[in-house]
Amino acid sequence: MKLVELLEKLSNANGVTGREDEVRDLMKQYLKPYVDEIREDKLGNLITFKKGKKGAPTVMLAAHMDEIGLMIKNIKKKGFLQFTKIGGIDDRILLAQKVVVHTDKGPLNGVVGSKPVHIQTEEERKKVIDAEKLFIDVGAKDKEEAEKMGVQVGDVVSFDTKFARLSNNVVLGKAFDNRVGCAVMVEAMKRLEKVDCNVYAVGTIQEEVGLRGAAIAAFQLEPDVGIALDASVAGDTPGVGEGEAPAKMGEGPVLTVADAGLIAHPKVLRLLIDSAKENKIPYQLETGIKGSTDAARIALTREGVPSGVIAIPARYIHSPAAILNLEDAEKAVKLTVAAIRKVSKYF
Repeated sequence: MKLVELLEKLSNANGVTGREDEVRDLMKQYLKPYVDEIREDKLGNLITFKKGKKGAPTVMLAAHMDEIGLMIKNIKKKGFLQFTKIGGIDDRILLAQKVVVHTDKGPLNGVVGSKPVHIQTEEERKKVIDAEKLFIDVGAKDKEEAEKMGVQVGDVVSFDTKFARLSNNVVLGKAFDNRVGCAVMVEAMKRLEKVDCNVYAVGTIQEEVGLRGAAIAAFQLEPDVGIALDASVAGDTPGVGEGEAPAKMGEGPVLTVADAGLIAHPKVLRLLIDSAKENKIPYQLETGIKGSTDAARIALTREGVPSGVIAIPARYIHSPAAILNLEDAEKAVKLTVAAIRKVSKYF
């Protein structure tokens, strides 16, 4: 399966934080041929292992499987569904979005609604509608019908967006943060044959609500080096000032120098930069981004784990649809493989 096909399958899968089952099943299927061991831990992390030489350093690759979404918190008398946000979502992008409510009886199509613009006051039109005032309409006439359809408090809700090609190398899809990291990890493990170091490839859970899965996975595995594979903000769109988000689509993977939770370990950063230069892989350096990645939690595990990040720049992440350049993902795969092959020289 090609990298773009992996990304399409993973992007179309649904895995709102805490309900990553569908994505995990795909990851198991895709990784199994390329690893020596595969298991699931108690909270749902997918942990795979590729054996290297005895006494060689151990690398933990981490790609989070979860995506931002919503969760039902109340069913109103007239059948409308109130929700809470799961992960960082801008209220401005919610109104009129097509969604899927995942119930025990199966998926339900719906739309995020609000008071119609035709009857809003002039003052109301000037303001972003708070998520608390929005609701999901699944076509139920009342609460009883909504419940018969299978809706209950705690059901997760994903955005209804399907993967699509925009141009030869540019694609659009849901949950590129972080299904692109998952796809890169699978492809990297596919291309790694015999390696000196030992490699854990981990699909982590609940990254979007506090990097939780990475913390418990790293505690179990005690790696010598941690590398998070994730998406990053591409700032090459109108309205983004110079320096706010320097990464650009089409210019190679992004290496985090520092973000809100991590200062990349100098030896890991040097490993990644040297690997990129030696293999003529273009790369971008990034610092000052307010978010963080699994690497931040891996780094603080037990006695500490030298950690870094390889990210794929994408536009409009943490929204119902993002855009990325497949060449950046391909180069991220090449850099991941090259870095793993050099780990023993640095640690």
